Parts: sequence; C-alpha cells; structure tokens
Amino acid sequence: MKMKLTKVFFGLVCTTTLLSSCYSYTAVVGKGPQTNEKVVKWNHYVVYGLAPVAVSDAKTLVGDAKDYSLNIQHSFVNGLIGAITFGIYTPTTVTVTK
Repeated sequence: MKMKLTKVFFGLVCTTTLLSSCYSYTAVVGKGPQTNEKVVKWNHYVVYGLAPVAVSDAKTLVGDAKDYSLNIQHSFVNGLIGAITFGIYTPTTVTVTK
C-alpha cells in the first residue's frame, strides 16, 4: 500500500513538472509592432511574485511609439532563478516590440 502511494505521488510530481509551461501575457496596442525594435527589461519580485521590488514602467519602454506589442513572460531562466532561490526572488521578463 505504501509503495503504491509512493508511485502515485511520484507520477503526479512528474506529470505536473512535465506539463507545466512558462507564463506569458501579450498585449497588442494600435496596429502592433511596425519596426521590430525590441526593448527587454526584467521585473523583480520577491516571495513567489507577490511583492514587487522593481517593476519597469511600460510608458518609458514604449517611448513615443503609437503601435507596439507588450509581452510579459516568466521564461525558463526566470523560473530557474526562482527555483534556485526557492521562490524568494522571482523575476519576469518584459519585452516591448515597437
């Protein structure tokens, strides 16, 4: 019974690990990116992303562009850093494509 429970638990852990994906959110403003110029910054959070420390300002990243795309993602590198720090520090990546 105990061995079966261990196998089920191990199977659930493997399944959730393999089926997890990187968080990504994209917003398109106006006609979308026109020049393919990219600006990339990191947002810095602590305690599993609950408390922001330094969050980039989208208006500053966009500048005077009227048509752009904003992508906020929790990439593999961000997840790796979060795992190494046990969730104490969890960054996200912001990419603005003009």
